Amino acid sequence: MTLSAHAVPLLSDNYAWLLRDEATGTTAFVDPADADACIAAIDAAGGRLDMILLTHHHGDHVAGTDAVRARYGCPVIGAAADARRLPRLDRTVVEGDTVALGESSLRVIDTPGHTVGHIAFFGGGNHVLICGDTLFSLGCGRLLEGTPADMYASLHKLAALPGDTLVCCGHEYTQSNVRFAVHADPGNAALQARAADVERLRRAGQPTIPSRLSDEMAENPFVRAPDVATLARLRAEKDGFR
Repeated sequence: MTLSAHAVPLLSDNYAWLLRDEATGTTAFVDPADADACIAAIDAAGGRLDMILLTHHHGDHVAGTDAVRARYGCPVIGAAADARRLPRLDRTVVEGDTVALGESSLRVIDTPGHTVGHIAFFGGGNHVLICGDTLFSLGCGRLLEGTPADMYASLHKLAALPGDTLVCCGHEYTQSNVRFAVHADPGNAALQARAADVERLRRAGQPTIPSRLSDEMAENPFVRAPDVATLARLRAEKDGFR
């Protein structure tokens, strides 16, 4: 049940994700913000699309949904809690539901904080997490709708997943995140090493995504926050950090 996850760069710093169940060739596209770029990526991968998955309602994640659906005639799946703000959904899901992708299975996880209706998808025998704008490499999403308690609970749900989980997030924010992380946790040797690696990758024009959940557990100050108050303080500080 191997599930491949191919990052598709969109807009200025977004990532959409093309998922493929290797046993059957069944595919899903997550968060198609730019229809032309998404269609080009799907066609380059063979032109098959079986479903669209949405993590949350923001335009930089869903704006191309209807055009991609029209091109491939595939269903769109998203959170029941946010159905009124998402493009028209062919299937609504709630926490604990599963989405079959060939022989792979994706479990739906409620992850409010960035938005109140945000969801993530987790599955594959190789442990792939599609987490939108909840968990970033070395960061977390801004609290645009939810509370610090929401985000704290969401991050702790994700932190309970296996350490080898691939964290496939929605933006290339790692370079700015690592600067704040080092500021927040200057004595973390693993983080210092990660910072050097991030700078090397970005200088070479390479992505820093996906990361591994075990690395986030060791280095991400938001995942490592011991309580809601600490996370709230870190998030407020990050919002004004330059």
